Amino acid sequence: MGTLAKRESLGRDDLERLVTLALDEAKSRGVDQAEVAASQDVGLSATARLGDVESLEYTNDRGIGITVYKDSRKGNASTSDITGAAIREAVTKACSFAELTAADEYAGLADADQMCAGIRDLDLDHPWEIDADTAIGLAIDCENAGRDVNTKISNSEGATVATNRGVRAYGNSHGFIGSYARTSHSITCVLLADAEGAMERDYHYSSARCADDLENAALVGRRAGEKTVRRLGARKIKTTRAPVLFVPELARSFIGHAIGAIAGGAQYRRASFLLDAAGETLFPDFVDILERPHLKRGMASAPYDSEGVATYDRDIVTDGVLQGYILSSYSARRLGLETTANAGGAQNLIVPGGGKDRAELIRDMGTGLLVEELIGHGVNGVTGDYSRGAVGHWVENGELLHPVHEVTIAGNLRDLYRRIAAIGDDQDVRSGIRCGSILVDEMTIAGA
Repeated sequence: MGTLAKRESLGRDDLERLVTLALDEAKSRGVDQAEVAASQDVGLSATARLGDVESLEYTNDRGIGITVYKDSRKGNASTSDITGAAIREAVTKACSFAELTAADEYAGLADADQMCAGIRDLDLDHPWEIDADTAIGLAIDCENAGRDVNTKISNSEGATVATNRGVRAYGNSHGFIGSYARTSHSITCVLLADAEGAMERDYHYSSARCADDLENAALVGRRAGEKTVRRLGARKIKTTRAPVLFVPELARSFIGHAIGAIAGGAQYRRASFLLDAAGETLFPDFVDILERPHLKRGMASAPYDSEGVATYDRDIVTDGVLQGYILSSYSARRLGLETTANAGGAQNLIVPGGGKDRAELIRDMGTGLLVEELIGHGVNGVTGDYSRGAVGHWVENGELLHPVHEVTIAGNLRDLYRRIAAIGDDQDVRSGIRCGSILVDEMTIAGA
């Protein structure tokens, strides 16, 4: 079978030409402003289960979206047909939709002087020259390594090897046009273990921009197997109040709730538990949250945001104090502020640790709950009320005692953020929020 790279049909120059065509068409129709985004995604995903191929999927998607502004009215349309006729038709539809929408004084492009002047290379493009047979072989090796960890591993939901390369181009009527390519690759394994009729499930995964940065497939499988076996013998605990330690992949979501609450949309809609919180002390003074959009190979790195605004380093939280919000040009106008180059979201948030690894935080916790999985979506973004099902291990005297399941951890995020006692150095770099384990000094743990 051919390699993935041979299946790509559109490159950066191709997409930029499509963007220019759409912009020229929009200008010819007398719109005040216009912006166009075009994309090409090529991918391969192979899943093996119980030693055999379960699924093999190729993707080769393309699309172009056109947004126009006329007399403060906005219209948009999109198409996956990239012929000139189809693009012109999409522009026509966008213009007709703009005639039907209500005027919005805040609508429009970001200011021209905020456009990215030079698109820096962030080392995001690393195609993985892997064919289907090789991907299937890696998936089988990954799953086999996990199943061989212990005889108590009785079943599998499979191992998956996936790769994707996406090319993005954006341009607007300010004269800005830019493009870049980025890749993402992953290896995942999900296993089940059985002991005395009780079955437990866990997983492990590795993801990176470059395949060379992935964990070895067999290692991913072994870690999935070890984590699954450690869950056997899980029990409930009595309702109590105690410290809670979130592992890094959960700590990032814990921080993510604050990021969602300071997003411009939540602020101008008055639907945030951190409403008008800029300048307030939200965390202990050792907590910083840094945005670094230009990290090489970062999972959320970007030279410009989805409006073409140049991204830049900023400190969102300093010494526990919120410095500002996460804003697009639209939400900034609604709030009477300036865009923070965050149309499309934040880019590479870093929460520095305090010099201790997870083992040290477990010892410092003494007695409490190490949370390794969260269940449900019990987070109220308006009130900050937090209630999630949890799975993990009970800790006593600084050592793991036994697995725990069927408990709920609860509190209010405003209070919980102030109760952060420590942040570990065991950062998880597999997503756009790089954070280590987070120790909260007390939460309500509802059990038996």
